[in-house]
Amino acid sequence: MKLKFTKMHGLGNDFVVIDGINQSLFLSPEQLRLLADRHFGVGCDQILLIEAAEGDADFRYRIFNADGGEVEQCGNGARCFVRYVHDRGMTDKNEIRVETKSGLIIPRLETNGDVTVNMGAPRFEPEEIPFIAEKRALVYPLDIDGNQVQISAVSMGNPHAVQWVADVNHAPVLTEGVLIERHPRFPKRVNAGYMQVMDRGHIRLRVYERGAGETLACGTGACAAVVTGIERGLLESRVKVSFRSGDLFIHWEGENQPVWMTGPAITVFDGEIDLARMFHKFA
Repeated sequence: MKLKFTKMHGLGNDFVVIDGINQSLFLSPEQLRLLADRHFGVGCDQILLIEAAEGDADFRYRIFNADGGEVEQCGNGARCFVRYVHDRGMTDKNEIRVETKSGLIIPRLETNGDVTVNMGAPRFEPEEIPFIAEKRALVYPLDIDGNQVQISAVSMGNPHAVQWVADVNHAPVLTEGVLIERHPRFPKRVNAGYMQVMDRGHIRLRVYERGAGETLACGTGACAAVVTGIERGLLESRVKVSFRSGDLFIHWEGENQPVWMTGPAITVFDGEIDLARMFHKFA
C-alpha cells in the first residue's frame, strides 16, 4: 500500500498529515507506530488523518499519537490542518469548521500566514477532564512516588495537569512527566505541563504529552497553562507562551469563554511511502 503524506510542524511539534478523502486507507495501530518511528518510518509526534465531515462541518480530522493511540485534540495539529486543506485547494475558506473527537473547532488562516484557532471553552470539573477528585479546585495535591506535587487540572478537549515551576530548564519533565502521564487519578492518562511565569503576559512552557513524550511545543498545553494561570490570578487575558522552538499567543476572557490560540503552521515536504512493504519487513 503506497501512502501519500505531507510532513508538517507547528513550532517543531511535527506531524504526518494524510488525506483520507482522496485516497482510501485503513491504518492499524502497528502501522501508525511504524509511520511515526523516527528510524524506520517518516517520524512524527502525531499523525493527522483528514476525513469528510459526518455532520454540517467542513471536515473531520482524527489524531493519533506516536504510540498508535487515538486522542481527542491537538492544537498545533489544528493549525497544520487548516494550512493543509487551504494550500491544496480542498477549501477556499479562510475559516473552517472541523469535527474532532472532542467536538467542533474553528481554525482561521490569517493574512500573515499564521493560524488562529477557537479551541472552545476549557472544562474544569473533574469528571469532565477526567480526573479523580471529590470536587473542583484551583490546585490539587498529587502523590508521585511518595513525593507530593501541586497541579492544576483542566481539559482542552484532552486532559492536562499543569505545574508552576521556578525554571523550566530544570523541571523534571522527562523523569516525572511519564509518571504523571499514567497516574491512576487520570483514567485516560494526561499531558503533563511545566509552566514558568516570566510576567503576567508571558510564560515559558514544557509539556510531556500522552503517547509521545516531551514535544517541542504543545498547542493544547499552551492553552491549558494559560487558563490555569489566569484562574490562579497569575496571568492576564493575553499571554505569550514560549517553547524552546518558538512562541504561541493565547487569549482567554474567562469562565465559559473560548480559548483563542495563534501561531505558525509549516509544510516541510510531501512524500509517498510503501507502508505495507515496510511493515512486512519490520513486523
